[in-house]
Amino acid sequence: MGLGRKMAHSAERAKGKVKKDTGKATGDRSLEAKGKGEQAKGGLKQAGQNIKGAFKR
Repeated sequence: MGLGRKMAHSAERAKGKVKKDTGKATGDRSLEAKGKGEQAKGGLKQAGQNIKGAFKR
């Protein structure tokens, strides 16, 4: 996996965690759900790149 993509996926997961935690702290369930979604999306993208990289070897 390229370093740029890895950083982008990690940043997306981190941004999702911040949103999730902020939503939880403020009681904003919508923001919390968006954060959980972004965290999952970043994780799936990262996992997909890892699988793709494993087949290239």
